[in-house]
Amino acid sequence: MINSDLENAAGEQIGGYIGLYYSPGACSLAIHIVLEELNLPYQLKLVSVAEGKTSEPEFLSVNPKGRVPVLELDDAILTEAPAILVYLAKAKPESGLLPSELLDGFRCLEWLNWLSSTVHAVGYGQLWRPERFTDDRTQFENIIAKGRENIIAAYRHIEKILSGRQWSVGDGYSCVDPFLLVFYLWGNAVGFAMQTEYPAWSAHAARVLARDAVQRAIAQEGLTLPSS
Repeated sequence: MINSDLENAAGEQIGGYIGLYYSPGACSLAIHIVLEELNLPYQLKLVSVAEGKTSEPEFLSVNPKGRVPVLELDDAILTEAPAILVYLAKAKPESGLLPSELLDGFRCLEWLNWLSSTVHAVGYGQLWRPERFTDDRTQFENIIAKGRENIIAAYRHIEKILSGRQWSVGDGYSCVDPFLLVFYLWGNAVGFAMQTEYPAWSAHAARVLARDAVQRAIAQEGLTLPSS
């Protein structure tokens, strides 16, 4: 739930102020969803990636890496989506967003690290930010093509894992599932035939999208979902 007056707001195990720096539809959406799932009071702080706001001095003073998401607490700043997702899930363990079973908990970390590093930083980095990989502009087209190839390979792997499963880890919804939704929506945005090529993942995405917390976060970010 969004609280517009949060100076003295507190979560159950998270005491005090919670602010989320986000950009609509970015990987910060997963954190936004988890905050809604946990019913924690928080404040949204829009930093549009599309408008270059993450490179401006005001935001760089908060996160010198120039990236969203950023979770702002009373006396701390936490960055990187996997770290924030695990922090929030552990703050309210009764939510089940980080499984209590030892191996399943580490399966979540396995998913989060791979999605953040290989799929996001490498695959989508190559597709959307080829300048991060070379200064030679004549190579941009090749890097973009390689990015699409890397993303497709990753998406086929995700489809294989999700086949025959309700959720990504164990038998229940976890902090991994909204993160997977982000990459599913990105796949639609870049023109992949998600429903025909990835039916198991499409069914998973539909289950995630059916959750009230997910619908609230998507509405708050003003996102338009692809038609089914």
